[in-house]
Amino acid sequence: MLVDNLSLAIYVLTIFLGLPSNVIVLYLFFKEARNRLTPNLIYMINLCVSDLVFIMVLPIKITEIFSSTWTLPQILCPLYNLIHYSTIYASVCFLSAVSVGRYLSIAFPIKYNIYKKPRYSCLICVILWAIVIFHMAFVFLVETSKSGSIALFLTNDDNTWLCYENFTSEQLALVVPVRFEISMVLYFFPLGITVFCYMSCIRILMRSRMHVNLKRKATRVAVTTLVVFIVCFAPYNISHVVGYVIHESVWWRKWALLPSTCNAFLDPLIFYFISSSADRGFYHIWKSLQLKYSVSRRRFSSLFSREQQESSRTLGVAAISATV
Repeated sequence: MLVDNLSLAIYVLTIFLGLPSNVIVLYLFFKEARNRLTPNLIYMINLCVSDLVFIMVLPIKITEIFSSTWTLPQILCPLYNLIHYSTIYASVCFLSAVSVGRYLSIAFPIKYNIYKKPRYSCLICVILWAIVIFHMAFVFLVETSKSGSIALFLTNDDNTWLCYENFTSEQLALVVPVRFEISMVLYFFPLGITVFCYMSCIRILMRSRMHVNLKRKATRVAVTTLVVFIVCFAPYNISHVVGYVIHESVWWRKWALLPSTCNAFLDPLIFYFISSSADRGFYHIWKSLQLKYSVSRRRFSSLFSREQQESSRTLGVAAISATV
């Protein structure tokens, strides 16, 4: 099938690009954390870990595509899907958390500086992981309790075992509403927060007295992050909404899932190689600019004062010469 061939290509590309880039960025983040541990740095470390875990379980899906059937132990089917979808939505949550941190750092810099304790950010990360894992585990736990089998989503189609693809009507009655609830809570709600935060950041930065090039850089990072957030995750979650309306899994669901895979190698590109200062956030850009303009004003004032003094001395000498 075309979708399987495309999926295989994207999975291999994601491993090839995402694994080294995330390892490098994670190392750089930990290196920065030794000097200064900020809330956004904590969120991005968790984002990087989420992407790495996502990449590490992709070989399981690649094996299934190569074999055209599920040949691995049955327990890996629910376990793989639990990890796979948990890391996808964890990435959504941490991307949203970064946007909130950036917004607060430039909208309320003084108050945010007082309350941005690393332990608070760590607690938020634990809560986000717990919420995501609970939502992902719920459908598996409920279905397992009904069937009493770990092979809950393995179905036999023409002597071919499929993992989490073909569902019975009883399974769909449970899965479709849960998917809809997951998309609302773990994507569309964070999406609204992320759009508000980045649009507010852009508005504040455009009104600021920052240098034009720095404004463009900060705006580019915000817009790029927002575009990736929508392009990578929106199709799959829209399929959940459509599936809820028609009470079945949509045929294009596998296609819609592919962009979310690309997010694993796009995150490092956005948060380090484009922004070049991922852990600092917009607040540090703002503060550095304030310092820069303050120094420039002092230099200008000092230069202007020296010119006035030299001008006065010149006029004095000229006056004395004229008198003589």
